[in-house]
Amino acid sequence: MQDPVRISVEEARAKMLSPNPPVLVIAYEDDKKFRMFGLEGAIPFSQFQAQLPGLAKDREIIFY
Repeated sequence: MQDPVRISVEEARAKMLSPNPPVLVIAYEDDKKFRMFGLEGAIPFSQFQAQLPGLAKDREIIFY
C-alpha cells in the first residue's frame, strides 16, 4: 500500500473535475458533521466502507 500524499485544494478540485474523478470521502463518521462539512460529490466514511470491497484497486481516493 502506498503512503498517503497531501495535495492542495486546487489539485483536489482539478482531480474532481477530471473525466475519471477520484472517490471523495469525508473522514467523519458522524452524519451531522457530514452535513455540515460535506462537499459536493463527497460520500460519508460509512458509505465508503460499504463500497470498499467493490472499488477498483487503482481508483484514487481523496480523504478530507
